[in-house]
Amino acid sequence: MSTVIVGGGLIGLMLAERLTREGREVTVVDARHAPGGASEVNAGWIVPALSVPVPGPGAVRQALGWMLRPDRPLYIRPSVEPEFLRFMLHMWRHSTAHAQRLGLEAHLGLMGASMAAFDEYRKQGMEFEMHAAGLLLTFTDPAHLEEQLAYRDVFEAAGLEPRVLRGDEVRMHEPLLSDAVAGGVYFPHERHLDPGALMRALRSAVAARGVRMLTGCRVTGADVRGDRVTAVHTADATGAAGGTSLRAETVVLAAGAHTGVLAREFGVRLPVRPGKGYMLQTDPLPLRGATYLGDAKVAVTPFRERLRLAGTMEFGGLDENFSPVRSEAVLRAPGRYFRDWTPPATAPAPAAGLRPMTPDGLPVIGRLGGLSNAFVTSGHSMLGVTLGPASAEALSEFMREGAMPDALRPFDPARF
Repeated sequence: MSTVIVGGGLIGLMLAERLTREGREVTVVDARHAPGGASEVNAGWIVPALSVPVPGPGAVRQALGWMLRPDRPLYIRPSVEPEFLRFMLHMWRHSTAHAQRLGLEAHLGLMGASMAAFDEYRKQGMEFEMHAAGLLLTFTDPAHLEEQLAYRDVFEAAGLEPRVLRGDEVRMHEPLLSDAVAGGVYFPHERHLDPGALMRALRSAVAARGVRMLTGCRVTGADVRGDRVTAVHTADATGAAGGTSLRAETVVLAAGAHTGVLAREFGVRLPVRPGKGYMLQTDPLPLRGATYLGDAKVAVTPFRERLRLAGTMEFGGLDENFSPVRSEAVLRAPGRYFRDWTPPATAPAPAAGLRPMTPDGLPVIGRLGGLSNAFVTSGHSMLGVTLGPASAEALSEFMREGAMPDALRPFDPARF
């Protein structure tokens, strides 16, 4: 059986890896010539403990209050585009504690053996830096710490074993923290990895299994007859002539933040929009493990040879441009949390990636519209690394068996 996957980021590659294990013939179409984007510039965290959906009590109201403050962690670029306004309205409707709790439970229910999947990648010979040092959430405002504990019962039921650290307890755990940090929560089972290295390893692995990689190639249209996609049309990334028509028994749309736009080529409307995030790298810092600066909403990832800072959420267009104001805010954030932190004299060059966001903060995984042979897996927001293997496993089961697994029901695209 043959499958065309539109999108060569981590989600598409993890699905390709899974499908080739089942003996499928796979072609991956990717608009980029080389790895990049959100799949490469994210924090690299495997963190069920941070799988609370983005919409929550007060989230949209706070973002609207920050509209004129582009250095804030969440920024909405003003727009009167109808689809943008509908998206924001739907996000506001999902910004309740009840909806957020249900979303968290759905994420945790999907993850299954996600952690084990990364060990399996290593057993298959994929090489990438990975650490199992847990995750520490830190807060300078005690009220923010208490907010983090709102779903403590859900985390405990999922076996994540959160450990609350107050006052000097948090500095005993991580001596580099300053006295400004009021407390934190430590999750011992979380991991972090180098996402760029993982993506390159996946590319090499699937290529070795015969996956056809069409890079620098964008989808320009599709032929749909009845309830089936009969062909996917492509051109090179510049739109020049010389593209090709691809035929396959099944098609999967896994195009990240571009999924909403590309779904229209198949006659389907999906509310997937970009949420831009920034990443900067600087000299290594001897942290015990991955550390989240909770008030500033900045992820700090310690690798052997560098320190990665990732943060911000900017709702805007499909571009990877970055704002110096926002990148400087990310770079300054550790100064309040770590002792003797000084930003480098020469600011590191930032990179931006577009996270695929949905109004309720949950992925869309399942059948694409009413098409019998087309599927979608996208909208993973900031959880692409964490949810990627589980999404691939569940979707491959759906494609193989024809019945949606129970774990996928909360993510059915038909909910929109």
